[in-house]
Amino acid sequence: MTAGEAIVHILVKEGITHAFGIPGAGINGFYKYLKDAPITHYLMRHEEAAVHAAGAYCRASGRMALAVATSGPGATNFVTGIYTAWIDSVPLIALTGQAAAALLGKGAFQCADIAEIVKPVVKKAWCVTDAAAVPQVFCDAFKTARSGRPGPVLIDLPLDVQLADIPFEPASYEAGTIEKPLEPDMAGISAALDLLEEAEHPVIIMGGGVILGGAENYLREFAEYTGIPVLTTYMAKGGIPERHPLYAGQIGIQCGAASTGNSVFLAADAVLAVGCRFTDRHTGNTAVYQGQRRFIHVDIDRNELGKIIKPEIPIHADAALALKALTAAAKARGHALKKHGTLPAVPFHETRRAYRPEPDKNRKIIDPREVFAIINRVFDDETIFTTGCGLTQIWSGQYQIINKPRTYLPSGGAGTLGFDIPAAIGASVATGRKAVAVMGDFGFTFLAEELAVASRWNLPVAVIIINNACLSLIRQNQKYAYDYEYAVSVKENNGFIDYIKAARAFGCDAKRAHTYEEAEAALVWAAASKAPVVVEIMADPETDCDMGGDLAHIRRFAGSPAR
Repeated sequence: MTAGEAIVHILVKEGITHAFGIPGAGINGFYKYLKDAPITHYLMRHEEAAVHAAGAYCRASGRMALAVATSGPGATNFVTGIYTAWIDSVPLIALTGQAAAALLGKGAFQCADIAEIVKPVVKKAWCVTDAAAVPQVFCDAFKTARSGRPGPVLIDLPLDVQLADIPFEPASYEAGTIEKPLEPDMAGISAALDLLEEAEHPVIIMGGGVILGGAENYLREFAEYTGIPVLTTYMAKGGIPERHPLYAGQIGIQCGAASTGNSVFLAADAVLAVGCRFTDRHTGNTAVYQGQRRFIHVDIDRNELGKIIKPEIPIHADAALALKALTAAAKARGHALKKHGTLPAVPFHETRRAYRPEPDKNRKIIDPREVFAIINRVFDDETIFTTGCGLTQIWSGQYQIINKPRTYLPSGGAGTLGFDIPAAIGASVATGRKAVAVMGDFGFTFLAEELAVASRWNLPVAVIIINNACLSLIRQNQKYAYDYEYAVSVKENNGFIDYIKAARAFGCDAKRAHTYEEAEAALVWAAASKAPVVVEIMADPETDCDMGGDLAHIRRFAGSPAR
């Protein structure tokens, strides 16, 4: 059979049931056989969106999906999506078409060396010039994407390779095995418990790697046994329920007062960080962050241990296995760690609630921060939220209440505008559940055409646009860091640019809200809809967002005086 047909059989064997892509002449040798496969294909409107959808599909479900594009600009449009998945450790297979092998390096039409282009942002990339190698390359690709710290891989297929006959028996293909999860060194486990026993105020940081590794229940079990409070990074939001008595809040320089996490961390003398990369938006000034605290760092990626924060005890291991070992060892010691079980007089979640702004209906214009109180009331815990970048994304992280893992899917390390809508599509396809993209008005102009995909498949996707007619994160940075504002006002977005008409042009019903009453009614309608919808909420253009340069100096902002 041809290599293109063999690839389809391999994808099925590897468990791929959904693909997001756009066909083209350079990949049609593969698409010929995809059409009859038990794989549902979603025709996206931009190649970048295909990768975002495949990545969110995996983040929401734990199962991998396929992203497919043709050669040249089709392949290069993949790069932003691949980078977004790579930095957030999301496994997926990116498959691109290519000009015939004999034309490589000769400037042929739509011939870009995509395997070289993406090497800095993939776990591995192949350009397959020997058709006989196709089965082994795909086997290696799935194993690479899933093993250790997960991430995207790319396979570039010249057209003649897709069309070449190869000896292949589908029944004989064995799916690529995942490398055995890395066991922790028990000496490190024992040393970690010693450190936690010595500490007066230890905390646990749950990073995004805990969610990716399916280890959130093991972390919670350890916390409950020891009584140690749990903080979450932005990427771990939802890993522990909001009202859990040990959930001390989110930590980071863009969390704001509503978190409580920063103050708990600053009072800590020992930190157990699991699946956390200690990136700049999390730590801020690292001298303030590290202070005199003693760190235990558990991570599947050896390169992360000591890269930014120097741990006293590095544990190179799978998060789930390390947490199970910590719990077993703690129980074997008895209740020595229970001294940390004293909770604050006012529960953490009650303190957070006091800092979450509620709608003030006496205001003349909607405060964008107050919209999230309505979102929290209207949507249930099964709803999946996606968000990309900007103040709306940061406010979402500060004020949204998320109680379940894999239901909050932001673009974390990349901060990608345009991630939101295709990610909501991928998450909804993977789970069959309501997925809500929360974004600003400027972010909506990136990949808004993907609404056509949601309409074509009648997916229960809702898009919430907080329209403040401004590049508000950039405006705030210019204003407070450089004392100027330029090229950030987009008044036309609250004027002759009509997002309601744009949404309807792509087949979605849509509503616009100017008041809190209208906003609540529109969001209730969106939550109940089983079809794709858009809600546009007109908001104050001058409201700033709490943030700072280090955890000890988070600046709080009042709303705009234009009320």
